[in-house]
Amino acid sequence: MKKSICILALALGLVACDLNELPMDAISPETFFNTENDLLLYTNSMYNMLPGAEDVYNEDVDNVVKNSLRDELQGTRVVPTSGGGWSWGNLRNINYFLANSGKCPDKKAVIKYNGLARFFRAYFYFGMVKRFGDVPWYSSTIEIEDADLLTKARDPRTLVMDSVMADINYAISTLEASRQVNTVTKWTALALKSRIALYEGTFRKYHKEFNLPDSEKFLNASIDASTDLMKNSGYSIYKATPTTAYLKLFSSDNAIPDEIILARDFSDQLQVYHNLNYYTMTASYGKPGLEKKLVNSYLMADGSRFTDKKGYETLQFFDEVQNRDPRLAQTIRTPGYTRIGETAQLVPEFGATVTGYQLIKFVSEPKWDTFNKDITDMPIFRYAEVLLNYAEAKAEKGTLTQADLDMSIKLIRDRVGMPNISMEDANAKPDPYQAQLYSQITGKNLGVILEIRRERRIELVMENYFRWDDIIRWKEGQALTKQYKGMYFPGLGEYDLDKNGKVDLVIYEGTKPTVSGAQLLKLGSEILLENGAKGGNIVVNGHIKKKFDENRDYLYPIPKQERLLNTNLTQNPNWE
Repeated sequence: MKKSICILALALGLVACDLNELPMDAISPETFFNTENDLLLYTNSMYNMLPGAEDVYNEDVDNVVKNSLRDELQGTRVVPTSGGGWSWGNLRNINYFLANSGKCPDKKAVIKYNGLARFFRAYFYFGMVKRFGDVPWYSSTIEIEDADLLTKARDPRTLVMDSVMADINYAISTLEASRQVNTVTKWTALALKSRIALYEGTFRKYHKEFNLPDSEKFLNASIDASTDLMKNSGYSIYKATPTTAYLKLFSSDNAIPDEIILARDFSDQLQVYHNLNYYTMTASYGKPGLEKKLVNSYLMADGSRFTDKKGYETLQFFDEVQNRDPRLAQTIRTPGYTRIGETAQLVPEFGATVTGYQLIKFVSEPKWDTFNKDITDMPIFRYAEVLLNYAEAKAEKGTLTQADLDMSIKLIRDRVGMPNISMEDANAKPDPYQAQLYSQITGKNLGVILEIRRERRIELVMENYFRWDDIIRWKEGQALTKQYKGMYFPGLGEYDLDKNGKVDLVIYEGTKPTVSGAQLLKLGSEILLENGAKGGNIVVNGHIKKKFDENRDYLYPIPKQERLLNTNLTQNPNWE
């Protein structure tokens, strides 16, 4: 099934632009929905709802920063006239299927594919609620004469999320309990439930301003879904050599099924490609790089805190990356880095990274470096996320134990040979550096929640825009307003980044020097330092002010045109 899903989804490509349009002119109840194959063909089109490659790797919040800032970070979002994510075509396709699938005489097939459709309806509405909060709940197709439905008000978030949970529970109970990396199964549905319930439980816990009840109900649902998957699915954390295992998991052409629960498939044979390699090695896509605060958050290899080291703020690149959590050297170029299948050691290329911390996660062999010619599969759900969800939900609920950490976080850290979190030590001495990043946490589990958030940020960086969702649900929008920074340099001069005796970089003023093989960066234009010629961290987008309105920006606005067409639609707070 690995390669066929992609072909069928692309071939069918069912897209509707309106709630009362048929999903595809060629499909009608009279001529379709007669066999299991009909149900398969139709539901394959729903896979188009899943993230594409760019939606997986193209993170740009405060983990991975670029030479430009999205509107959400600048505080320059406006109420759009139309669009803005207020799109219902996918829901129309799903509900149309559910209204007609029962015509198939194969009732087992109907139950199975109805489960798949309800998985995607839960997925759809989860995205809408994250974006807009209250939204109209539609469980049936809408005809042109259905004025009441077409002009209905937004339903309360509580009603919509209860309906989402009913859908995902139905999917769990009806989908096959098999492990198929490109097909939604019971385990995919459990992973989605784990994700949805953690988001909603923590959103309700931290966003008191919305007066949403039952945060613990959702935290319990996340724990239950995670536990079921952990105990019964057979998934595990992919292990190999600690210095390469994390990198190999993401640079493999084909998703590794030990850990990847669902992936987007790419293939040279089918000529289905993405642009990851080119994205990380050219200046064309914003020159992405890890942000300094994330780099500082990686622990030392022995589990101690890097930010407890005296003088950590002014360590230069070579020294700051020594003896760190091995995932750092498997996420960015560090001294000794070589491309897969090659032997030449490479330093960061400042023409391709605005912070100096050049990304290598997902980067594959050089033969896939051509524009839009990469084929590594992209993970949408993986087992490590479920383990992180479990630990966080337990900690937020106040029921976390060391045994819980041993069966979740420990497994993730074991992959790279890192010590496990000690709950007792974390709560006895919360990390002051992490505490500055997250101001909303209180209570006896402050220290261990900080450590779980550190782990989540490191393990899931550059995946599925998790960081944006995490910032939103934790009510930590002010974290996005801090100045983004990169490597530290003490001033003008020549720099041997990997300490091999060769000058790799020159920061200069005035006349451009001649240094064979070195990268030449002019201060003030090609590189900005906090204190100019006196040095400091690289400053990224220092001329652009970042703003986040705590009273508005956790939700998106409803487009103007939609509210003109349906006067019963209210606007989100402070977006009038």
